[in-house]
Order: sequence, then C-alpha cells, then structure tokens
Amino acid sequence: MQPKDEQGQFIGLTDLASARVGGKALLANDEFFAPKENLLKPGRGIFIPDKYTDRGKWMDGWESRRKRGAGYDWCIIRLGIPGIIRGVDIDTNHFLGNHPPFASIDACAASAAASLRSADWTEILPKSPLAPGSQNIYPTSPTSDNRRWTHVRLNIYPDGGVARLRIFGEAVPDWKKLRRKALIDLAAVESGGRIEATSDKFFGVPENLLMPGRALTMGDGWETKRRRGPGYDWAVVRLGHAGTITKIEVDTNHFKGNYPDTCSIDACSAPDGIIDPQNIEAAAWSELLNSTKLHAHKRHLFTRQLKKLGSVTHLRLNIFPDGGVSRLRVWGKIS
Repeated sequence: MQPKDEQGQFIGLTDLASARVGGKALLANDEFFAPKENLLKPGRGIFIPDKYTDRGKWMDGWESRRKRGAGYDWCIIRLGIPGIIRGVDIDTNHFLGNHPPFASIDACAASAAASLRSADWTEILPKSPLAPGSQNIYPTSPTSDNRRWTHVRLNIYPDGGVARLRIFGEAVPDWKKLRRKALIDLAAVESGGRIEATSDKFFGVPENLLMPGRALTMGDGWETKRRRGPGYDWAVVRLGHAGTITKIEVDTNHFKGNYPDTCSIDACSAPDGIIDPQNIEAAAWSELLNSTKLHAHKRHLFTRQLKKLGSVTHLRLNIFPDGGVSRLRVWGKIS
C-alpha cells in the first residue's frame, strides 16, 4: 500500500489509541533504546541533540535494538476507546537513519482477561513502506470495516524506531453496559460523540470539547479568533446515541481574558441521525438553553434551565460573540 499525502478522510475521527483517551502500550518484544509508552503521547515527538541515556541516544518514541537475526519487532496496544478503525498514522518523526523500512498492523477484539499473545489477530494494514521522519498515513483494509476492535499490534520490519502511532476511527461504546448508568455523557468521545461542524477553529481544536477530564491548559480547548463584525461562533455535536438531555456543563477552564460573554444551546432530532455539515441551518433546531451569561475559568452547570425537547441527536453550542470553551458535557438518558 502507498501512504496518503495528508490525513484527508480521517479529519473528524478520533485517535482511539491516544493515551489521552486511555490508550495503553501493554507489551513489546523489545524497547531497548526508547519505551513503547511514547507511541501514544500527544504531538509528533521532539528531538534533543545532546541528550543521551546509558543505552544510547535519547529518542522520543519507541525504538528497538538492531536485529542480528530473523524476525521482526512488535508492540501491542490496548485502545482507550474500542471502535471501528478507518486509518492509521505511523509517524517516524526524527527517526532518520534508524526508522523501520516497513510496518504492518493487526487488530483483535479481546476481553481484559484474554491472552493477547494467543488472540485471534486480523491484519488491518498489510506490510507497507515507511518513509523516514514522516507521517505515514494509510487507510485500513476494507475487510476490517465496521468491526469493533479493542487492541492493535504494530509490527515493524525488521527493527527501528517509531515516534507516534495514531489509530483513527469511530468509537463503538458498549451500550448494554452504559444503560446501567443513571445518566450518560452522550457527547463524550468515549460515548461516540463527535464534532460535525464549526464556525471557526483558529486557536483551538473543537474536538477538545468532548475529551475526557478537565482541560490541562488553555490550548486543550476550543477557541475561535476575535470576531470583528456581527455574528457569533458555534460548534455542532453529534451525540453518540439519541437521548433525552437532563444536564449540561459548559466549562471555560483556563479561559480568563478570552471566554465567551454568553452562550446558548440548540438541539435537533435529525432523521437517521444525520445532518448536512454544509447546510447546518437546514436542520430543525429548537432552543434547549436560552442565552446565558458565562464567566471566566469556571464550570457552568445547567439543569432546570434546560427546555424539555424529548429525544435529540445533535446539539449546537453557540458562543457570543467569540472566545474559548474547554469542555462540553451533555448528560442524558439514551432513547
């Protein structure tokens, strides 16, 4: 297979393996020069020219020793969010004379107690070439479509270093398990929530709104540019499951001189759970929360203020006139 030149079709999908959403590197046959855990860290990895360890050059990635016999190296990763895998990025950033020339990826669906070494692995990316110091972005095999995976195994041939591994896909929650909870954050990335469209994302990534935990910094939120004319900014969220909303949180954590003055929230129940991202106004929006004052660096909880709209599939967070929001939580009961 040949890598894609850009992420393209994977925009809007979730990195199911990221440490940020609970992904964990479980096993590796060799991590002599650099540990497997680096694969799932944010960013593309850094390079410090004069930094060494007692084993050699310090590298911000996973790096095995030089192989002197047959075979290949591998690393098993538990996805933070089980789901459907659409594509991968095997990033060899800063690995130039020591990158693997080829890699492949297998996937499996296993319980926590299962032996991963003897699991029923399915190849989702055949042995494919890797370029040095590059993002090597590939779509996964069509045979893996619509299957729910819990683990992946990165195989590198024969050895070398990889800075980061990204597994792009769609969350597939265990709704049977989630039904036992009184309320579910239906917008959370782990519930399958995703951003469908935004008016602006100049300073911050809108997908941050749905990430686990509170924002670590101002950069870990969604922030728009300063509006110099009429209008307002907005972000549309597709819920992981249609549901009745009973509580909402709008968190402006770390946004102090740049939080929105007010916000409102609209909701709709779209046929088949689909709206046209290119024609947002065509959806049958109804007001869920009317215009409400926001404050700097604060969690805003809304319950009694919410209108009873019944089952909905999408929300639109409107911020006036612009600014930053770190997290949006949408608790409700699935329909």
